Amino acid sequence: MKKTISAMLALLVTAVGMAYGQSKFEEVMSRGSLSGNIQIDAQIYQKDSAIGAQDVPEKFRSNSYAYLQYTNGRFSMGARFEGYFKPMLGYEAAYDGAGIPYYFARFSGNMIDVTVGNFYEQFGSGMLLRAYQDWNLGLDNSIFGARAVVTPTEGITIKGIVGTQRHFWDRQGLIRGIDADLSFNDFIKPMRDWETRIRIGGSFVSKYQDVQDITVAVPNEDGLVYNYSLNLPKNVGSAAGRLSLESHGFTFSGEYAWKANDPTAENGYIYKNGQALLLNAGYSMRGFGILLSAKSVDNMGFRSDRSETGNYGMVNYMPALTRQHTYSVASFYPYACQPNGEVGFQADIFYKIKRGTALGGKYGTDIKVNASVATALNEKPVGDAALHEPGTQGYKAGLFAVSDSIYFVDANIEIAHKFNKHFKATLMYMYQQYNKAVVEGHGDFVKAHIVVGDFTYMFLKKHALRLEVQYMNTKQDDGDWLMGTLEYTFAPQWFLSVSDLWNVGNPDPAKRLHYYYVSAAYVHDALRIALSYGRIRQGIMCAGGVCRELPASNGLMLSITSTF
Repeated sequence: MKKTISAMLALLVTAVGMAYGQSKFEEVMSRGSLSGNIQIDAQIYQKDSAIGAQDVPEKFRSNSYAYLQYTNGRFSMGARFEGYFKPMLGYEAAYDGAGIPYYFARFSGNMIDVTVGNFYEQFGSGMLLRAYQDWNLGLDNSIFGARAVVTPTEGITIKGIVGTQRHFWDRQGLIRGIDADLSFNDFIKPMRDWETRIRIGGSFVSKYQDVQDITVAVPNEDGLVYNYSLNLPKNVGSAAGRLSLESHGFTFSGEYAWKANDPTAENGYIYKNGQALLLNAGYSMRGFGILLSAKSVDNMGFRSDRSETGNYGMVNYMPALTRQHTYSVASFYPYACQPNGEVGFQADIFYKIKRGTALGGKYGTDIKVNASVATALNEKPVGDAALHEPGTQGYKAGLFAVSDSIYFVDANIEIAHKFNKHFKATLMYMYQQYNKAVVEGHGDFVKAHIVVGDFTYMFLKKHALRLEVQYMNTKQDDGDWLMGTLEYTFAPQWFLSVSDLWNVGNPDPAKRLHYYYVSAAYVHDALRIALSYGRIRQGIMCAGGVCRELPASNGLMLSITSTF
């Protein structure tokens, strides 16, 4: 592997030299710039049996990252150090250790952009390929190999990638892909002045994994159980096409993806092909905007290792058509996309009441209305086989075959108004249904009403005091919750916050606990230091429909970030 890396780097440096010419290359290499960033997150844990916080033997754990990049004209190279001593609670134990799992060299020319080493990439909306990182989720599925982006003429972009996917400190699978994007308005000269913008694109991605010995147990109608050894494909291909239009405030985009049969632990080792369709349509003008989205997903889990589940080994990404809430109580039940099958719809509306009107006042009033729903697919059996029987087609279902089985419902309205130059307020109401048994694998079907009040008062020139009150009413799960937060900001350097989350309606009086939390932060230029202490409630954390479990904890937390 080291010989391969050295050969790839040497090839890239040679290409740069040929592109510039020897004398020019030596001149360019004599100057350059360094940039980067660091992040250190650490926590001192203390046992708290009341909230279920486990006893951590080390007492202290930390996650650290340091990224350094050298740039010289069109040439750049970089590396990232990561250290987990041990991984903080909620992150996989397999991250334990330290090393440099990410490094690359890149040359960006007029027509070609070449990277060797590690890279991130996304084709279209990501339904076939999305290699990215999210530290909050503990997710990094970067690809190690080669990536080329070619722009033969204005308006045409072609990407090609090949490599293996990061799996903690190792790599797995072999991923190959090509993507093409055509902007008609840039490619065809007479269309460059059109107000209507048209783009099309297409992708192909395949993954290779050597055959594993997988045996499944299948009962028959007589109650006898037979063990079958599965004949698994080494190569799994997928393809997608997309279209986007923009004209006079209207937008439309759509992408259809298809994947060949891919028996995995995630889908129960069935041989059904997968498909997905994502549609977005919107209109915007001054003071008004609306976005309508629809999605149908059918057996579209795509992983570099067929035995993987959870957030690891994911080659593609299925976006969740739900609002990403920032308020704590409103985020108790975030939705994670179900790649094995779901149908989702979302409507997002923004309206600004004009200034100078009775309801708009001096500064206007912002109103946001959002509604989303996700249901199971309406699945039908194939022949005499039971639904999802391993080693069979599993089931059949059409696009947007809506079932009466609800996964998630979220309907909310948010009103924000600035009363004067000192005081502004935001009010939100949300109704939610959450199928906890499906999304998290256990629990009740939750129905909840949530209200939020967010009030900010500016005094002096850089000082602000913010009060946030949140309340959830539900008869399921742990019952009602009440949260209050008081936050003081002395811009741009200091921040102080005190909050208390109270499980006021827990059916068990002994569990009507308080989750107190105190935090402070200092910011100077690109440096940020944050210190906090308190209890963290057990739950899940999501970003864009990808989630991880967040265990209960109690202790002192430190976070340091800096860029240079």
